[in-house]
Amino acid sequence: MKHLFSTMTFETFNPLFNVVKLFNNVNRLAIIASSIFLYSCSSGQQQQGAPPPPSLPVITINSGEETVFQEYPASIEGTVNVEVRPQVEGTLDAIYVDEGAKVKKGQPLFKINDRPYREQLNQAIANLHAAEAALENAELEVEKKTRLVNNKVLADFQLKTAIAARNGAKANLQQAKAGVESAKINLGYTLITAPVEGYIGRLLKKQGSLVSPADAQALTELSDIHELHVYFALGENDFVDFKNNFEGVTLEEKIKNLPPVTLVLSDQTAYGQPGKIDMVDGQFDKNTGAITLRATFPNKEGLLRSGNTGKIRLGKQHSKVLLVPQMATLEMQDKIFVYTVNDSNKVNKQAIQVVGKSGANYLVKSGLKNGQNIVYKGMDLLQEGQVIAPQKLSADSLKLTAYNK
Repeated sequence: MKHLFSTMTFETFNPLFNVVKLFNNVNRLAIIASSIFLYSCSSGQQQQGAPPPPSLPVITINSGEETVFQEYPASIEGTVNVEVRPQVEGTLDAIYVDEGAKVKKGQPLFKINDRPYREQLNQAIANLHAAEAALENAELEVEKKTRLVNNKVLADFQLKTAIAARNGAKANLQQAKAGVESAKINLGYTLITAPVEGYIGRLLKKQGSLVSPADAQALTELSDIHELHVYFALGENDFVDFKNNFEGVTLEEKIKNLPPVTLVLSDQTAYGQPGKIDMVDGQFDKNTGAITLRATFPNKEGLLRSGNTGKIRLGKQHSKVLLVPQMATLEMQDKIFVYTVNDSNKVNKQAIQVVGKSGANYLVKSGLKNGQNIVYKGMDLLQEGQVIAPQKLSADSLKLTAYNK
């Protein structure tokens, strides 16, 4: 009975067992298939998550010679700036020139009423004639008393008195002559002429005004501007570089060897004539710590006037310096960096030391070597050690890129 029941149970439940077994096999296959599917999906995602290295333009840094220009504020003056003032007091009768007029040396400018000074001259001449008559009378007196003394009619004392009176008359005559000359000078001062050739400034006194040598304001100013003196200042460090950049032992020798300088006008255009530095002040200004230099420029056409402002442009020659486009640099915390590219196309962030600018380029003193490659654009998203696909830019394409910018 027991055996029958066992046989009967196995035979009764055998189909169900097969179904369960089949279900387990299918479940295993499904798990394996899903694992394979998930693995293949994750592999595909990994392959899609590794993009190719970025393609960036790269340039080669080369050394060369470059001139860096620096500008310094300057004031412009004529070679001679004269205040025209009256030498005598009187009423201004006539003004012979207009403001801004060009005059020659000795040309009449103003006329002061001369009648009082003519009368002073006449009085001085009269005094001169009186002195001449007094001297003549004293001469006669000496001559008369000389004969009487020789005849022993008069004592020597009386002759000596006559001689002393004659000497006094001579002195009075000289004084009278000086009075005449002084009166002539004062009369001449009533006609005010141009002391130099140049251009008239503003006329601060009008016809009919009472003028005097003690006036606070001058009648006008006269500027000789056939040449211009342009004054500018250098700080101590700039002055040291200025001296070291040119040949010569003494400062005078260095000034002779200086190249011509350029005057930049207020509209940022360069003056058409070059100038020459010909003077260095004898000492530094204690307040500003700067020293004044002077450059002279020709101005035959009179295009510039005294009082103009501008800038002096000085050039400094750099030899064997590396030129790095400013576009290829990054500035962080007062430092300038570039991304160099090695032979494995990996980038490295490198600090550079800049000594100046020339156009759109930095002049680099240290941090790079001649022939080294750097990234030209697209540095913002780069990381240290990142691999890139470099695209070399030629010099022509670099110029074209800068032009398009």
